[in-house]
Amino acid sequence: MRRAVAAKGETVILQIVFWTSILMVAYPLVLYPLLISLIGTIRPRPVRRAAHRVPVSVLIPAFNEEDVIEATVRNKLEQDYPRELLEIIVISDASADRTDDIVRSFSRDGVRLLRNEDRAGKAEGLNRAVREARGEILVFSDANTLFARDGISRLVENFADADVGYVTGSLGFLATQGVAGSGVDAYIRYENLVRRAETRVHSIIGVNGGCDAMRRELYSDVPKDQISDFVLPLSVLMAGRRVVFDETATASEEANQDLAPEFNMRVRVALRAMRGLCYVSDLLKPWRHPWAAFCIWSHKVLRYGAYVFMLVAMVSNIALALDGGIYLALLAAHVLFYMLALGTIVQGPEAGLPKVFSVPAYMVTSNVAFAIASLRFLRGESMATWRPRAG
Repeated sequence: MRRAVAAKGETVILQIVFWTSILMVAYPLVLYPLLISLIGTIRPRPVRRAAHRVPVSVLIPAFNEEDVIEATVRNKLEQDYPRELLEIIVISDASADRTDDIVRSFSRDGVRLLRNEDRAGKAEGLNRAVREARGEILVFSDANTLFARDGISRLVENFADADVGYVTGSLGFLATQGVAGSGVDAYIRYENLVRRAETRVHSIIGVNGGCDAMRRELYSDVPKDQISDFVLPLSVLMAGRRVVFDETATASEEANQDLAPEFNMRVRVALRAMRGLCYVSDLLKPWRHPWAAFCIWSHKVLRYGAYVFMLVAMVSNIALALDGGIYLALLAAHVLFYMLALGTIVQGPEAGLPKVFSVPAYMVTSNVAFAIASLRFLRGESMATWRPRAG
């Protein structure tokens, strides 16, 4: 009798563990977006966008970007923003190819080159460029990001609202083939839906980094081992200003077609974001920053830790499935999900599988990357430099 009672108690505990793990995986991906969408419907806070013309400095960090830098600089010169109000600065992080020569060829157009003789990373380059920039608004572009012709104008319109301190545009990816390309395309579409909902309520947490802008007065030097795309918008939140998403400010860049560089990039971004959360840890305190803490815990922390709950859910599901019933069916679905992900990764783009198959593969790959980043974070590792599009 006691054994039966004990066994039943263990089963109940396993069921609680299983469903709690499933909930913790589903919450940041599904429940949180639904919740903030509901809040935004009940209490919307629209951004007061209007035509706004002020001096702008476009900052483009670059390292060995000879294949793309010419197109990127031309793209910024061809913006519909008043040329007399537009300053373009390329920061070469000790590039060893033709990047610097290509940028110098645009000097007659007023494009400035700042070169670091030793590699220092993106954050250090931006810190230097901001000290020399003349613009009231800073626009950040990656070396391979092409803005729509009205991209800068659209970004700057948001600063007509005095509450707005940082803006991120809508970044699309070209040639989205294979597991990596299709996965990142689906991911960015999903992220934009979440950003749209967060903006309607107050502020977003994650920005794309390749098509962004902020008020220069709010910029403060970023430590070289921090990810500027993560720390800067959070510092704006700490200053009491809004960080918003503008889907009309569009830009594009090539997506990684191979899974390996995409995986390396995910590890790098997650590792640096974890270090960034420590740097702005005050925002994790709900009694000091209620909205920011709610969003960061929901959108970032729980998502980075989802691999733990995924593992616990699988182990507890296996134990529960020994008694058959619904948990056996759930285990079959569980196994099918991972087999589909693994099979898609192994087969690769040449298999011609439907794009929807890339979603579980990308999800599993991302969570493995988060697990590795967590381990490296616990070891105290940091990363200030990397190779473009190779992680």
